[in-house]
Amino acid sequence: MSMEMTAWSALSNAMYARDDRRPFSRATVRRVLTFARPHRRRIVAFVLVGIVEAVLTVATPLLAGRVVNAIVEGSDPSVVIWLAVLIAVIAVAGTGLSILGRFLSSSLGEGLIYDLRTAVFDHVQRMPVAFFTRTRTGALVSRLNNDVIGAQRAFSDTLAGVVGNTVTLLLTGAVMLTLSWQVTVLSLLLLPAFLLPARRIGGRLAGLGRAAADHNAAMTDQTTERFSAPGATLIKLFGRPRRESAEFAARARSVRDIGVRTAMVQWVFVSALMLVSALALALVYGLGGYYALQGSLDPGAVVALALLLTRLYAPLTALASARVDLSSAMVSFERVFEVLDLVPLVQERSDARAVPEGPVSVEFDSVTFGYPSADRVSLASLEDVAQLDARGGVDVLHDVSFTVEPGQVVAIVGSSGAGKSTIASLLPRLYDVDSGAVRLAGIDVRDLSFASIRETLGLVTQDGHLFHESLRSNLLLAAPGADDEELWAALTRARLGDLVRSLPDGLDTVVGERGYRLSGGERQRLTIARLLLARPRVVLLDEATAHLDSTSEAAVQAALDEALAGRTAIVIAHRLSTVRAADLILVLEDGRIVERGGHADLLAAGGRYAELYRTQFDQPLAAAPA
Repeated sequence: MSMEMTAWSALSNAMYARDDRRPFSRATVRRVLTFARPHRRRIVAFVLVGIVEAVLTVATPLLAGRVVNAIVEGSDPSVVIWLAVLIAVIAVAGTGLSILGRFLSSSLGEGLIYDLRTAVFDHVQRMPVAFFTRTRTGALVSRLNNDVIGAQRAFSDTLAGVVGNTVTLLLTGAVMLTLSWQVTVLSLLLLPAFLLPARRIGGRLAGLGRAAADHNAAMTDQTTERFSAPGATLIKLFGRPRRESAEFAARARSVRDIGVRTAMVQWVFVSALMLVSALALALVYGLGGYYALQGSLDPGAVVALALLLTRLYAPLTALASARVDLSSAMVSFERVFEVLDLVPLVQERSDARAVPEGPVSVEFDSVTFGYPSADRVSLASLEDVAQLDARGGVDVLHDVSFTVEPGQVVAIVGSSGAGKSTIASLLPRLYDVDSGAVRLAGIDVRDLSFASIRETLGLVTQDGHLFHESLRSNLLLAAPGADDEELWAALTRARLGDLVRSLPDGLDTVVGERGYRLSGGERQRLTIARLLLARPRVVLLDEATAHLDSTSEAAVQAALDEALAGRTAIVIAHRLSTVRAADLILVLEDGRIVERGGHADLLAAGGRYAELYRTQFDQPLAAAPA
């Protein structure tokens, strides 16, 4: 590596090094080795290639010195030719080894990235919903991208650098001392002028790099939020485009100014180091030439010393920053392991059972539940807080008991915050109860396999969430093996077939982020079509028509009637007009069931249900202002 390349490499490492260069623990190293074990053969080959490359790096200057001596001594031309051929062979071999080393480096690094990313992704998928409600999505994605790549550098860059540079340094130093210890020692006197500026300016560049990263992150956050459909709508409604543009321009201006300062600092640094390199070479040629004229040093040795000098400074500089690079990589590993060490609160038992075939009943038996505190489900670094909130565990459901017989429709109503959606979260095991039990077909859901619960339950929420993919992809999420005939049948039953047929791309129409290219009613009917494809035996509707107008509600309700036919169903509703035909209505208040019965009976009782009903349907309109 040339002096200039070494300078740029040192600057690059300094800019991307972390502040928290704390000593890494042995436990972290052992876990890293665990991830590296499947790649051990490739690692060994990678290290051996680096050692051979280092040997060839030192061999070329020595051969060049032999060429000079042969010319000065008037040797046979064949000697010079054979030496030149040998230098060419070494160059070809070095190039081949360099390509092989790059292949091993990239395959090793990318293999490690693959292993870490899949491990983090699979683990995060097992986390409870509470984890996702608290975690910043960007911070979690950063663990999957930036930290994984930072960890990969420990193998693809630092490992090869430490081994290769150590061998190069030892061989080069030994050869130079053999040729002339005086020239070697004097040349090393200039080394501090090379290393000290690298550390000082490297620290300055690291600060500039972090400032640029912060401003870039702020720009990314602003554009991500403002360029989403709801964010753009909000800006337009409040008439803030100019102010938003000014804020973005200020952040972009800061990034621009930092970029100019960074470029100038880099160039001044590299120019200064190139000057140091030139001075060192001048010292070698001057002192070496003097000794050569005195007859105490061969002319070829002077040339060899000059060539070896650049090969001495490069590994010294790289090794000086190796610990920083390794520490930074280990910090990345620790941040990845931090996520992997989070224990999911909801776990599948090793002997989990399947839901029995046939009709399925649902039972809540003396269920008490409180949402877990943040310190049980999250990380402070993923929430961007100094310390996790330890509050939690306050019961939101108190001794809730009810049974839904096979084929029966039970409605749950109540005020906002009464605990209705919490019941919807416990049935599919998004959370586990604190006491009591939730049962499907008489079996505690904690004894059932996740796959069996998902096959048995179908859920439609008020959000009607869709992925930014085609209609086909969103439908196949429920039934990956469904053909087009089955998809169209489900859409028709969900009262959406005619609309999809009218679209230019039909089933291949992309629905947009969160399905925003569809209306609220259309999104809900698409989620119902997805439910119909899944063919669940138990249907759970959580405020499925809460935010729809009357026309959309009627269309969705017709689709829901199709979905509920012949199935065990729990309907959580705010609009009481949608639950009057239920076999049983439960009234939930403050996490307790305060009333239960049919629509007519509950109205006649004059209790909380009757009060909610009068509020929605019998409240007189306020007088219009004069």
